[in-house]
Amino acid sequence: MSNGKALDPGLLEDCRKLAAACRIDDGASFRLRDQDPAATGTLRKADKAAAGDRLATLVEAIAALQDRLYAEDRWSLLVVLQAMDAAGKDGVIKHVFSGVNPQGCHVTPFKAPSAEELDHDFLWRCNRALPERGRIGVFNRSYYEEVLVVKVHPEILEAQRLPAARRGPKLWSERYRAIRHHERFLDDNGTLVRKVFLNVSRAEQKKRFLERIDDPAKNWKFAARDVKERGHWDEYMAAYEAAIRETATPAAPWFVVPADNKWFTRLVVAAIVVDALAGLDPRYPAAPAGRSEELEACRRSLLAEQD
Repeated sequence: MSNGKALDPGLLEDCRKLAAACRIDDGASFRLRDQDPAATGTLRKADKAAAGDRLATLVEAIAALQDRLYAEDRWSLLVVLQAMDAAGKDGVIKHVFSGVNPQGCHVTPFKAPSAEELDHDFLWRCNRALPERGRIGVFNRSYYEEVLVVKVHPEILEAQRLPAARRGPKLWSERYRAIRHHERFLDDNGTLVRKVFLNVSRAEQKKRFLERIDDPAKNWKFAARDVKERGHWDEYMAAYEAAIRETATPAAPWFVVPADNKWFTRLVVAAIVVDALAGLDPRYPAAPAGRSEELEACRRSLLAEQD
């Protein structure tokens, strides 16, 4: 698939359906317990091998669409990835964005905030990493940590040095409101926001933790605190459900993607990205008046050179 070639309508429709199956535009009736982390849609585990080829096709489509996005230089795409530990965020980033030109894509992981970041509002450090026009930005965790891990561990608020008057019972509702307004502002200014929650089951997380402990090549991925955080599983699920219910909007929807089967997870996230970019319909800039004559003159000049 060349960057200038029209994308297969059938492929785009398949991506639309995969994305729509896990899209949340309005969180009012959302319940996390209704979501099956092991679901594979209409696909079966027997389709796993074919899913690899399908993913490769979608990766190629993402590269083609991103090339047009970069050339058009009007929109940007922000993909926010949120998940529990071992849900597969790193694998998704590696496999879904592997074909994108590095000039047009930037991945930002957000760890514990620095002293400088703590001296600003909770959106500040993420704002600094927003994608420029024509680019894809991927957040590995994000400002949503402020209504997830901070909600589960409210003692973290002490380090944020908020004024006492701003730490009342309305803190969480005010943060949800700030996020909704922020994401609407981004969309109004040409940054399309797509938020993805990789929904892994507690049993699958346990399995992956044990693999990281038992395989020396994966030991570096594991930290003892991961097990400690696992003890707060129910609290995290409640925090995720609340965040999705409060911040899912048509302008910045959530996608709750089953994450127990990595092959399916990566396929769905790739479909979400293709669907988002295709919806923007990015196009290569048209040549200005007189450009074709100028190019033809340059062509004749080059052909006339004596090598």
